[in-house]
Amino acid sequence: MTTNSQEKAIRAIVVPVTPFQQNCSIVWCLETSKGAIFDPGGDLDNILKAVEEHKVSIEKILITHAHLDHAGGAHELSQILNGKSS
Repeated sequence: MTTNSQEKAIRAIVVPVTPFQQNCSIVWCLETSKGAIFDPGGDLDNILKAVEEHKVSIEKILITHAHLDHAGGAHELSQILNGKSS
């Protein structure tokens, strides 16, 4: 595999959420710290703690499918990240 000097390294962590321990993922660029949260089903305090711990600037919330354990916290998380009370 060849490497491109313009490629940027990424990092990902998994935060288990909800009583189902569903995998919420936080993925970000190591150079810019810009990232996304995948499947924020719940336990937003745990997700936000991980975001803060890794100093990630969240730009997107992505949902892989519409089950409650994957999408349940998306609206509230969006409100929190945009500085609005829910």
